[in-house]
Amino acid sequence: MRLPAIVALLLLAGAAPAAAHHPGDRLDEVMAEKEPAFEPTDSRRMPALSFAGSDGASLDMSGLAYRIVVLSFLPEGCGTPCADQQALLQEVRDAVNVTPMRELVQFMTVSGDAAPDPDGEAGNWRSVMPSDETVEAAAAAFAALSARVTDAPMVHVIDRGGRHTGIFHGAGFGRINLVLYINGLTNAPPPEPGLLDRLFGAFR
Repeated sequence: MRLPAIVALLLLAGAAPAAAHHPGDRLDEVMAEKEPAFEPTDSRRMPALSFAGSDGASLDMSGLAYRIVVLSFLPEGCGTPCADQQALLQEVRDAVNVTPMRELVQFMTVSGDAAPDPDGEAGNWRSVMPSDETVEAAAAAFAALSARVTDAPMVHVIDRGGRHTGIFHGAGFGRINLVLYINGLTNAPPPEPGLLDRLFGAFR
């Protein structure tokens, strides 16, 4: 096993007691107290987005309803803030992928130039392009879910079933905090769909 994988496992093992205190309804509250860059949202309705992968095929978001989605954006001209955030997300993904959470989480980066997953078809990272609008418009539509006034790039976390649970702002949040947040979501039972979700679907 590679050294980074061992370190990630040790970090998660050491954090297990903390994760045990992040159950169910209190997960957002506890993470907001622990991580200043985290903003809870708890929204069932999200902007309608259509994506295409590196192969040009359309991506049906409803097919990801059984996974936790970690969604980020790379608008043209974002520069260092987005690059730093993507590097941090790669560290988060590396930590997640040495645990059983790997099968439950999908990382997605929306940019103007989709690239194949470096891990191939078995990977859990997708680079996608918006089908019907610009990256900037898609990022702005999701940024409207935030109550904060900021230009920092955002990482959107979407729970199984399509609930937008929270946003990690910028690239200064603790890597382990996002890993623990994802872990808390994987340990919670998937939420029951509401009436509107049953009628229209969690993802529009």
